Amino acid sequence: MELEERYAIVSAQEELLKFETFTHEDAWELGKIFVAEAMDKDLKIAISIRLLSGKTLFHYAAEGTGLGNETWIDRKFRTVQHFEMSTLRYALSLKKRGATLADRGLDPTKFVACGGGFPIVVEGVGCIGAAMVSGLTDVEDHDVLITCLSKYLDVESVPRYPVV
Repeated sequence: MELEERYAIVSAQEELLKFETFTHEDAWELGKIFVAEAMDKDLKIAISIRLLSGKTLFHYAAEGTGLGNETWIDRKFRTVQHFEMSTLRYALSLKKRGATLADRGLDPTKFVACGGGFPIVVEGVGCIGAAMVSGLTDVEDHDVLITCLSKYLDVESVPRYPVV
């Protein structure tokens, strides 16, 4: 699959997976869907839902995750916070331009160009937060995000990014 096709899939996912409102209660309910997914499939993942201010609304770390997962979540959060797009879309946009994080003036110990972070966008408001997953490959982390957000928002027609 071509880079442009991959970019179009992730862009479409972001367009389709938007919220009408997003409250602390929504974060809790969405978080429970993530935990159920992790437990049902025995995924060794950490999950975090944060507001753009950095305030954590939900966090879960499965048995078998470690401090490294927390570091990845922080880097994925900063990337979504800064660009207000998924970390996978940002990674693909860099690849399209032949650029790196360093080329863009970003510290790779604080930001990341890979999947696993997704913006929480409220219709008519914009990006208000982010959901992050860490523990699998970056594309698998992204897929968990799409699966759980689709379930929560009851959106069935979301195009899927190829998980290899």
